[in-house]
Amino acid sequence: MKKKIAVFTTGWGSEILSQFLTGMVRSLEKESVDLFLFLCYPTYIDTAPIKKGELNIFTLPDLKDFDGAVVFGSGLDFGDEIDKIIERCKRASVPVIMQGARREGVSYIGSDNYMATKTMCEHLHSKHNVHDIIFLAGTKDSLDSQLRLKAVTDYLYEQDRSSDLKEVFYTKWENAEATRYINEYCQSGRALPDAFICANDGLAMETCITLGNNGYNVPDDVIVTGYDFIDDSQVFDPSIASVDQCFTKMGEACGNLWIDIKSGKTECESVVIDCEFIPGESCNCFEHRNSDIIRRRVGREAFKKRARSTYFNRKLNLIDTTVLSCLTYREFKMSLNRLLSGDHDFEGDSFHILLEPNFGLSIYDTNIKLRKSGYSKCVEVLYSTEDGTVYPDEQFFTKDLIPGYKEDAANHLYAFLPLHEADDAYGYLIFRDCIEKLDNHFLLTYQNRMSLVFDKFRHALSLDLINKRLLEVMRRDPLTNVSNRIAYEDKEKYLQAEINSETGSEFAIAVFDVNNLKLVNDSYGHDAGDEYLIRACHLICNVFKHSPVYRIGGDEFVAVLTGKDYDDRDLLLKEMNERMSPYTKELPLPPDFISVACGISAYDPKTDLSIQDVVKRADEAMYNNKTVMKSR
Repeated sequence: MKKKIAVFTTGWGSEILSQFLTGMVRSLEKESVDLFLFLCYPTYIDTAPIKKGELNIFTLPDLKDFDGAVVFGSGLDFGDEIDKIIERCKRASVPVIMQGARREGVSYIGSDNYMATKTMCEHLHSKHNVHDIIFLAGTKDSLDSQLRLKAVTDYLYEQDRSSDLKEVFYTKWENAEATRYINEYCQSGRALPDAFICANDGLAMETCITLGNNGYNVPDDVIVTGYDFIDDSQVFDPSIASVDQCFTKMGEACGNLWIDIKSGKTECESVVIDCEFIPGESCNCFEHRNSDIIRRRVGREAFKKRARSTYFNRKLNLIDTTVLSCLTYREFKMSLNRLLSGDHDFEGDSFHILLEPNFGLSIYDTNIKLRKSGYSKCVEVLYSTEDGTVYPDEQFFTKDLIPGYKEDAANHLYAFLPLHEADDAYGYLIFRDCIEKLDNHFLLTYQNRMSLVFDKFRHALSLDLINKRLLEVMRRDPLTNVSNRIAYEDKEKYLQAEINSETGSEFAIAVFDVNNLKLVNDSYGHDAGDEYLIRACHLICNVFKHSPVYRIGGDEFVAVLTGKDYDDRDLLLKEMNERMSPYTKELPLPPDFISVACGISAYDPKTDLSIQDVVKRADEAMYNNKTVMKSR
């Protein structure tokens, strides 16, 4: 039976994560095992609901169905979430391996940042005469960041140079924070240190750029170093002097450790991979490695990447226009499914979009709420293909994670990403064998755009429905439940447009005035008057049953006759007169008394230039009818 390993992390350290996963995949080639990557993109500056919505993807798997779990701590710097995952693993009796941070009683995979950092410090001091240092750290609770800082302080202490560390600034792993700090530092007029040691390569590159914007050159004016030795930092100008943590080797070691745990060779073990400090142009070591070779390779691949990015962006824009043009939830499902069925080159033949069952229902009823933690027992299948086979059902048990999942011979990596707005869970996406898409942040972009366009569609359709309901209320007479004067005025505009365009439309206007309403109100009260109006309205609607009826005043009604009612207008008027009570002012009135004056006028395209021409004739006919009724 095929084994399953759950991997939990964020995608911000995409390059090191892809290296780690590549190593795991390589080490597990001879095993029958699939990797299930539960991936999200929360940041420290996100609001609490957004973080919750992102991290909710970690709650998706039932760990009792897994044979192991890995927490990639170098990408997941949320200690509480790590503790929750480990506790769930323990309750499920699933062996868990922790990368990048240590937890008591948990197997550990890491790298020796400490010794490599001390090597870096020795290189900076002995080769470049660096004394004054500013350390741009990650977060105070990040093991990686704190270990690197400790190595710097320990080295300086051992050299009796502790005062060389002038300042430590915590960036929270945000490049924008590094930019703000460097700008403020340069504008303060303070002398630059000899070196900025940055807790990762991203911060190092941002530091170089910001220093350049302030008129300083790296490495001529100041040295900058980083960590992780990612591709971007190698082709950056200047190439970043960095500590290579050997994440691919770390991933291989992680896979091998899981094999040992599964086979019973070990229960809890720590494996540490040696890191290597690699000088670069940013520390003035231009001769150490030829970064131009890497730059030429990247330049050669630039066209392919640009073409792929252009196609990807067009695809996202097409998804946007397809979804936002839909007027109903059913149309939304059918249109997006049709689009992805016809073109899923980017997504691949194994790709799934699964929605919370209340996603569609909440559009039509604002009282229906979406889940804010976890996922429902069943999810709705919006789009699903596995190896090109379409999943046939509309519902799917969430516990099974992947519609149409097959334990075939090949090993696969499945990536699960949340769809949400703030902490409202919309559902989740599944990609397969997507390390390249992870590395270039395509998964992040796809997830963000999908969540955003689903949210826009949901709110736009909800607002449209609310507006329609409000408009319906505004256009409805609350007493008789027929349309009111506002609706009739809109109908008049439509009819006038028909007249203006000379479409040859045939219609007639019937004007009604309820007799004796004042008598009923004065003699029996307004409740009786309301009942009388309702009876009169029912008569009009029952006779002119194929025509819209409008109450345009206290005792005034209008009907617009078309089709059969237009053709039979004279017969219908006769029928109405036969069904009415005889006109009288004498009391008491019969309990079913109804008396209504009526006038009808048909549109004459030869003489009528406006709808008011027709209405005026109908009104005059009604008053003539009222006069005749009173004379009787």
